[in-house]
Amino acid sequence: MSNSDPNNRHRHGSWPPPTDDKPMPPSSWAKKTGFKPKFSGETNASDSGQINRLPPKVREVEPLQVDLEAGRVRPPPNGVAQSDNVAVTVPVVKDQTVKKRRDSDGVPSTNGQVNSAPGTGTVAGTEQVPRTVRREEVVDGLVVDDEGFASRHAHMKYELRDSPGLVPISVYGIQHYISMLGSLVLIPLVIVPAMGGSHEETAKVVSTVLLVSGLTTLLHISFGSRLPLIQGPSFVYLAPALAIINSPELQALNGNKFKHIMRELQGAIIIGSAFQALLGYTGLMSLLVRLINPVVVSPTIAAVGLSFFSYGFPLVGTCLEIGAVQILVVIVFSLYLRKISVLGHRIFLIYAIPLGLAITWAYAFLLTEAGFYNYKGCDVNIPASNMLSEHCKKHYSRMKHCRVDTSHALKSSPWFSFPYPLQWGTPVFHWKMALVMCVVSLISSVDSVGSYHASSLLVASRPPTPGVLSRGIGMEGLSSVLAGLWGTGTGSTTLTENVHTIAVTKMGSRWAVQLGAFFLILLSLIGKVGGFIASIPEVMVAGLLCFMWAMLTAWGLSNLRYSEAGSSRNIIIVGLSLFFSLSVPAYFQQYGISPNSNVSVPSYFQPYIVASHGPFHSKYAGLNYVLNTLCSLHMVIAFLVAVILDNTVPGSRQERGVYVWSEPEVARREPAVANDYQLPWRVGRIFKWVKWVGL
Repeated sequence: MSNSDPNNRHRHGSWPPPTDDKPMPPSSWAKKTGFKPKFSGETNASDSGQINRLPPKVREVEPLQVDLEAGRVRPPPNGVAQSDNVAVTVPVVKDQTVKKRRDSDGVPSTNGQVNSAPGTGTVAGTEQVPRTVRREEVVDGLVVDDEGFASRHAHMKYELRDSPGLVPISVYGIQHYISMLGSLVLIPLVIVPAMGGSHEETAKVVSTVLLVSGLTTLLHISFGSRLPLIQGPSFVYLAPALAIINSPELQALNGNKFKHIMRELQGAIIIGSAFQALLGYTGLMSLLVRLINPVVVSPTIAAVGLSFFSYGFPLVGTCLEIGAVQILVVIVFSLYLRKISVLGHRIFLIYAIPLGLAITWAYAFLLTEAGFYNYKGCDVNIPASNMLSEHCKKHYSRMKHCRVDTSHALKSSPWFSFPYPLQWGTPVFHWKMALVMCVVSLISSVDSVGSYHASSLLVASRPPTPGVLSRGIGMEGLSSVLAGLWGTGTGSTTLTENVHTIAVTKMGSRWAVQLGAFFLILLSLIGKVGGFIASIPEVMVAGLLCFMWAMLTAWGLSNLRYSEAGSSRNIIIVGLSLFFSLSVPAYFQQYGISPNSNVSVPSYFQPYIVASHGPFHSKYAGLNYVLNTLCSLHMVIAFLVAVILDNTVPGSRQERGVYVWSEPEVARREPAVANDYQLPWRVGRIFKWVKWVGL
């Protein structure tokens, strides 16, 4: 694709080509290491950013399409490629309103649509073109023409720079966010009650999360990696936030402690996020990324999901007839009904979580209205400690967790609300909590590295350069600073679930995600929306989180597909990382609560309240807190074990699955790659002198 003049291209005659027409010497990492397609989806990606020629074919092969869900190859629905002397029937694969994007040859690309020449016969749904048009076939999910150039992804409806029009973009953008509803709003429903916040404060935090997520997503797509990735409250920040919330000095506070704890969290998040921004914009991330490979990313992200096993089903068990139904409905939708399509959309797979929530909520409402949880002489609004009847104390837990009318968040929420920075007060800074968040921001960056790579293979012509990656991490740090200033309770980072959503919805257009972000900002200004979300029963939140944490574990392990997953080296490293990520924190957490503390917390918060009481006992109390807390976090242990072993145990690049990034020099020469990742509105000129955060 480096030859931008279409008139100077080689004219094709007979097939196979003459022997003197040698293919371009591939400079890809896959060629250098002998990488085989069965181990990875990166067979068409090169570390230089160039697009490799495929070896000459012995005979014509009919173009095939891959059904990713069914796992088999199926013939094209609208046309069949024929021999050289017969016209090629090209399927129309995209909406006619899609704007033309220019590929790296500088020629307008119609994304699979070819206008027929005058006098050419046209059949309904197909268009006949002469044989001079380059033939395309599907190889490993990429559309590859007869010159061996990978041009686009066969399974995506819209790619990174495609613009299908305002109406389709609006529909796909809203769909994108609704499918990720759980990732956006469930974390506030966990941390705010843990801080002692009321239903009204929970609703306000939810509205704040929606606003900050919309703003930071716009910033990241415009000035960060430029990939269609949603920024929001990540589960990476949940465990350290709970550890800080349950610190003895904070739990011992009297009265309304919510605002004080929130200010402590804000201070820690701001310092940790500033460190992440420094990591990105100074170019240090482009150096550290050499140590981060799929064998490191996989157990680290998987440990994030596994770390909440003590919270999930124990809380579901408080009202099993609702919590278990919630889990089963989501499983049935996402697995057994995933192939059911309505108007071309697999609604049960895409909307498994919101549909499961709606159905289970309606079911719980009917049980409540039918009087299943009415106990004579008992009032759920009276705390259990003030109840005189043993009969009421016995059934208090079921009334609290099973009834849907215990929350008054929707009634008390205003119709209009505007979350603003420092709405909870001035942040409080403590170095020991800030140091914990600095380490967590590094783990968050590791998560984002895997997301950047996986999403770029889906929607872009090439993976980003190390400079673009550093720029994205730096923007994530600034986004988390905004989250700390607004007071969301967690940092803002790329949501891992986003990659799965792109693959399922087949929508990779950044315009759709940006328009959806505006929709999210609009919802944040409607106070009733936050109140409605805050009124979701706690047991249903736990049921949804059981499913999402399980999926987060699986998404983390799925990064192993870029390496040799069957390698004994990788099996041992991943196994040790996962086992010690569970076992080492259990060792630190067995030391229990300090003798002078009389704090009582639910059993599912017990691992976090004992996090700061480990075996480290030096004369520096702050250092003890940092070491004991970090060693009780599952993802930190998984990351340390994996990064040390993967970078010290010998292994080939193919075996390790080293991530492939585009080289800056080649990216600047390739218009398609430059247009994918260059900053808009000539902003890139400002950073032109900063080589390590650009193309």
